[in-house]
Amino acid sequence: MQSSIGKGFQLFPFLIILFVSLCLSHVCWIQVRANSVLNSTDESRSTDPFLLSTSLPVDTAFKFPSALPEIPSGNSSFGKGRIDLGGLEVIQVSISTSTSKQVWRTYEGMGLTIYQPINLPPSFFTLGFYAQLNNRQLFGWVLAARDVSGDSLRPPVGYIAVMNTTSMIIKQDGPAYFWQPLCPKEYQAVGLYVTTSPQEPSLSQESISCVRSDLTEKSEADTWVWGTEELTISSMRPANRGTEATGVYTGTFSCQRPNSSPPPPPLFCLNNTRFNLSSMPSEDQTSLLFKTYSPWVYLHPDEDFLPSSVEWFFSNGALLFQKGNESNPVPIQPDGSNLPQGGSDDGLFWLDYPADKDAKERVKRGDLGNTKVYLHIKPMFGGTFTDIVVWIFYPFNGNARLKFLFVKGLWLGDVGEHIGDWEHVTLRISNFNGELWRAYLSEHSAGTLVEACDLEFQGGNKPVSYSSLHGHAMFSRPGMVLQGEGGNGLRNDMARSDKFFDAGASYAMVAGPGMVEPPWLNYFRKWGPFVQHDIQKTFDGIAKTLPGFFRKKFRKFVNQIPRELFQEDGPTGPKVKRSWTADE
Repeated sequence: MQSSIGKGFQLFPFLIILFVSLCLSHVCWIQVRANSVLNSTDESRSTDPFLLSTSLPVDTAFKFPSALPEIPSGNSSFGKGRIDLGGLEVIQVSISTSTSKQVWRTYEGMGLTIYQPINLPPSFFTLGFYAQLNNRQLFGWVLAARDVSGDSLRPPVGYIAVMNTTSMIIKQDGPAYFWQPLCPKEYQAVGLYVTTSPQEPSLSQESISCVRSDLTEKSEADTWVWGTEELTISSMRPANRGTEATGVYTGTFSCQRPNSSPPPPPLFCLNNTRFNLSSMPSEDQTSLLFKTYSPWVYLHPDEDFLPSSVEWFFSNGALLFQKGNESNPVPIQPDGSNLPQGGSDDGLFWLDYPADKDAKERVKRGDLGNTKVYLHIKPMFGGTFTDIVVWIFYPFNGNARLKFLFVKGLWLGDVGEHIGDWEHVTLRISNFNGELWRAYLSEHSAGTLVEACDLEFQGGNKPVSYSSLHGHAMFSRPGMVLQGEGGNGLRNDMARSDKFFDAGASYAMVAGPGMVEPPWLNYFRKWGPFVQHDIQKTFDGIAKTLPGFFRKKFRKFVNQIPRELFQEDGPTGPKVKRSWTADE
């Protein structure tokens, strides 16, 4: 396909000398910069581009490029602003100058600001405060609650001092004191109260409420927000998540002192005891939401293997093979109606290309003009959010490319190749107001959740994603991302090109509440054959040509390469993936 491994390593002796020289010059530069910083004045440090910026994007609230569409009315409570969790009605309070006040700010590292929700509607109470880094536009929310049953909420009987910043040597607007509500029996706390005074918060109307235990669930750390060696602040999420889980994300945060003894009491999330999908969008509402937020997908300019629709793949000669009867493959119906249904990935069936060489090459390269995406609609966080999972099919996944030390790009023959490639982007949308909160971008066997305020948009509120060269992993920005450690790894190269598509141009809803699923979705076997690659021998040959230190480093690097890349094994379809019923 590209240059071979052997040719890539013929320049090793010269490149090793170059590499060592560059390392030495880089170390010298770092030392010069370090000495300059240590000897500089505070004023010069604040403007030195070598250091972190002290600007505060958090002072500006994030806004979507376009106004959100008017959501058509339906029989559900979707987009109505309030959701009944079963005796506890909650609203989503977006943090802004009108709905919150700044309580405390630190400028250490990327900085942090903590906000207290204010100006709540009558009878609604705060459950906890909100925390966000200063280096991002303000984009966050917390839930506030109203007692519908009469005993869902109770004021705390006091507060426990969890942590304070009085002894921390950090840049801050005075010290902060973190308090956890001390709740009555059979009630739990779901958030913290923060003050700039050592005096315990009063138990007035402004105190945060405790929630009846049966309306709460266990929580865990979601994402790291800010921290030092003495303090870690993390957002929280339900410990149990998935399409049938009832835990509700509250938007609050936890505060931990590393290795503290005893640890502070646990904080909880909410529990939707009325989990009946009444807050989910209708099919018409879902269609409008997807057209609003459907992602643009950019392929690399050198991409050889394009996406297509499943129907195009089947209609252009894809074959079904059966173990023990390999000489008699069966053409697949356009809708996949003759594929085995259900069962498990037992190795008895797999898909492959037509035998004709020209037809095989045509199918392998896909057809951008016949690309269609497939939507799986699923409830998340107890039905307070809707995930629109956008599945993209590629008939072929190309070979991998390696970066090791000074060799920036080395094609690895047939390593990484396999027939049939499923990738996805998930749009996580609030059922309170229809607003996009996060997008999940699949990256090989893992992926990344990206806040809407950190996404690139095009054509209104459509997020942009970039498909990596040959591997088709999804990223939110162009550039190069390494799958590895220490500056070595498998390359993921992303860039804009004239090869792109708007996922909203051609799509089909294939799974969700009340939807009829196409037959191909319930084919649980492999979408390609299994082929073993003898790549270990090649790697061993490369290692022998290297000096001792680099040989050891190379072998360590090879051991970190995912084993699945050493074999060509067709993937299973979307419904077999763990994320089908679980959280991303």
